[in-house]
Amino acid sequence: MNKRARYTKDHEMPKDVTILYDCFMNKQFVRQTTQLMILNENEEQKNFDKDQFIMFKGLFRNFGSAFFDNFMEQLNELLHEKITKKQEGSHRVAAQIVAGMICGSKNWTLEMLNELWKKLTPLLTEVCNNLNSEVLSHWNACFFYIIINKDPRRMFRVIHFLCTLINAKSTSNTFNESARWCLIRNLDKFHWRIPSVWCEVYKHIAELLDHSSLSVRTRIAYVLALSMSHDVTLLDGQSTRQPNINVFLDTISERLNQAIEICERLPINLISDQILETDLETQKAFNFIETVVLTNSDIFYYSQQPIKNGIIRLFPFLCEIKSVAGCDENFKTRLTASRQCVGISYLNLSFLNTFVQQLSQICVSTKWHASRAAIEFVQTMIFCNLFNARPYAKQVHELILKCLSDEHFEVRIAARSTLSDLYQCGYIQITSKELNNFGLMSKTNYFTKIDGKKVILSNNMIKRHAGVLGLCAIVLSSPYDIPAHVPDALMLLCKHLDDPDLIQKSIKQCLSEFRRTHHDSWHEHRERFTQDQLTILADALVSHNYYI
Repeated sequence: MNKRARYTKDHEMPKDVTILYDCFMNKQFVRQTTQLMILNENEEQKNFDKDQFIMFKGLFRNFGSAFFDNFMEQLNELLHEKITKKQEGSHRVAAQIVAGMICGSKNWTLEMLNELWKKLTPLLTEVCNNLNSEVLSHWNACFFYIIINKDPRRMFRVIHFLCTLINAKSTSNTFNESARWCLIRNLDKFHWRIPSVWCEVYKHIAELLDHSSLSVRTRIAYVLALSMSHDVTLLDGQSTRQPNINVFLDTISERLNQAIEICERLPINLISDQILETDLETQKAFNFIETVVLTNSDIFYYSQQPIKNGIIRLFPFLCEIKSVAGCDENFKTRLTASRQCVGISYLNLSFLNTFVQQLSQICVSTKWHASRAAIEFVQTMIFCNLFNARPYAKQVHELILKCLSDEHFEVRIAARSTLSDLYQCGYIQITSKELNNFGLMSKTNYFTKIDGKKVILSNNMIKRHAGVLGLCAIVLSSPYDIPAHVPDALMLLCKHLDDPDLIQKSIKQCLSEFRRTHHDSWHEHRERFTQDQLTILADALVSHNYYI
């Protein structure tokens, strides 16, 4: 094992091989070669050079450890280069040498490998402790080429070294901490074949979820998702030995709930970088929430079977988090993407049933941000699971109608949009009964007299607005056609143009959109209306001559 024919000075070598051997046995030649590689770099050569890496790999594969001492001496010189302009190039060449040295040593004897790693480990440790933005890409490429397409049993020393980076204590240098996890993520090239290492990664990262640096948290979320990406259920029903997604999500759920409660103590418009800097508890809570959101998204990007029961149990928290997103637009975008990742995944009947129940509970929540997020999510979930979600059409319909009468304006508007889209795709059918029901709701009287004075009943106003929004959903569900129910819905809407501003605004937006989408073919669409209906519709729009 680990024995391969190599050129040595004890055996006669071909003439051309002897020339190479003599050159690289010369320390001065090795130094001149590496310096030439640094000085001759152009714009294309500023990145890790694969051809030079392959050259070094060939030297150590064919000549064994014959040149090892010469190159170790040169590596030490390259990594301690004093001239600032040459430091990046020196690290690039050093990374190429190290990658070639490790890959070329694959078939060395055990004694040779022990000697190699005895001297190489301190050098790599020093490099990893002093990384900067200029050289990180070179060392990242170094580990990439060392690991790619390799058997982990052959690379156990590399894995062991990267594990020392995993277990290293966090430093105050956030870039170095981020760079460390950037190198560790190269372990993903081994895929499912290193379960014990992924378990070690999972165990250590769980303690760093509230790290103060966003760049570190982003790397941590990525690596954590990778560690759980191979948690799959096999055909025999058995699970693999990888870290378990359900266990992780159930472990953090209580802490996540506490973090949300801490952040909710501050008004949503006050959650900003300035506030977080002064309130350490809120900062750590927000950091933890952000890392969980990032991890959830990354799980869907890398996992073989992302949808788990734990993901479904986590979903209500993803909706509640919207109430603490504050003014951070980037975080809001990531949070929305995190929820959409769940919706675009394939959901079997069992998962769909659980999801519909979860959504029903969220939509009756006192947190309107959560209700709005849930009702917006319904669109994505149904569109991406349109055929297997058919059995739940009635439940989804009832859920949307309930949100259409929610006390919060934002939830009602989101419900109208969702209802319109589900009408349009045919998931929910528009019936005469539905149209009449919305018409009756829109006629709800919202005035009453108390002590001789007219008073607006807020509940009745909400019901009236819900009826109007339902009619708007029917109209907007047919953007380029005029089905039989649209003229009647439009006539009912036109009766409410003098309603309070809240209702009036919804109607005007609906009519404006209707005019925009039906303008090009209005000469055909107008035939679906009676002359009286056309007159009423023309009066309701900005310009009477628009449709003539």
